[in-house]
Amino acid sequence: MPIAKVHRISAAAPDDVSGIEAAIAAGRIDPKGVVAVLGKTEGNGLVNDYARGYAAFALNLMFQRHLPADAAARICLVMSGGTEGGMAPHWTVFERAEGDGAKGPALALGRAHTAALPGEHLGRLAQVDMVADAVRVAMQEAAITDPAAVHFVQVKCPLLTVARAAEAEARGAGVSTKDTLKSMGLSRAASALGVAVALGETDRARLHDLQIGNDWALYSGRASCSAGVELLGHEVVVMGMSPVWSGPLAVDHAVMADAIDVEPVRAALGRLGFPSNGQLSAAHRGRLAAVLAKAEASHDGRLRGFRHTMLDDSDISSTRHARAFVCGALAGLVGHAEIYVSGGAEHQGPDGGGPVALIVDRSVGAAG
Repeated sequence: MPIAKVHRISAAAPDDVSGIEAAIAAGRIDPKGVVAVLGKTEGNGLVNDYARGYAAFALNLMFQRHLPADAAARICLVMSGGTEGGMAPHWTVFERAEGDGAKGPALALGRAHTAALPGEHLGRLAQVDMVADAVRVAMQEAAITDPAAVHFVQVKCPLLTVARAAEAEARGAGVSTKDTLKSMGLSRAASALGVAVALGETDRARLHDLQIGNDWALYSGRASCSAGVELLGHEVVVMGMSPVWSGPLAVDHAVMADAIDVEPVRAALGRLGFPSNGQLSAAHRGRLAAVLAKAEASHDGRLRGFRHTMLDDSDISSTRHARAFVCGALAGLVGHAEIYVSGGAEHQGPDGGGPVALIVDRSVGAAG
């Protein structure tokens, strides 16, 4: 039976793959089974954040030392720039193995890659459909038939550069925006709605282009989308629970209504067998394989009735403020800041909030 393994490994720099290489050398990671790597890297997380591409390049080169080039290229490398505040740079390596583990259901993993997205489709229904189809492919690979069993979908999506927009216009095709930074938000928005369509959270027949990046009543409670200059298509990783997978790992999710709404996350920890009061003890932290979250500054400029200035800061993007803020809120709950928090949560949870996934090891008894 397939068994999912999740390895969270600290990184000293965007190209520091030494921890992964050490785990491979020690036999803790089999590179042939690696499905995806999610990375939190230093950088601004914006259009010109080339640290993401640098990190992906370093990872690809490392995996090519252990795998044929085509096999290394199939690994989804989802790099999220920006480790503001106390967020710790790290890699989360997702691996599929085979064996006789504890009886399922257990954490299941699936992945999919799309073709390059033509520039004129970014932020429009064609991108929604492309991502929805990829989510369905990844679900099939994960042997998940019930959309309700999906707890998190990580999408890495492209953005528009000036050159990409010009190429589309040279073909006589108009683009959704010429603002490269705005294109990141539109790409995340369309990708998130693609997840919502695939999981039955949104009715595709009622969607239209003008809702993308505008109608915040539409969202997925399980989508996490990160845009970057380092790719032209999409990389999609589905995480859920499947009865045909085995092993000790389980995943659950919560949806934060705003940036300090940690109670749904606490409730999810409770469902996974963790104590429901106070910060997690060291023993319980040891069972927490990964925390994956989205962060967003609410568009009305307020947080529980009080004004925030994240959207008014011309020096620092609101996504950078939101990442640091949400990481701090979650760190106070789980007891560390090696948390994957991706900024820009358009249609990913309610406005100002966002989805959170928790992956835990059930093989160790509760303690602390």
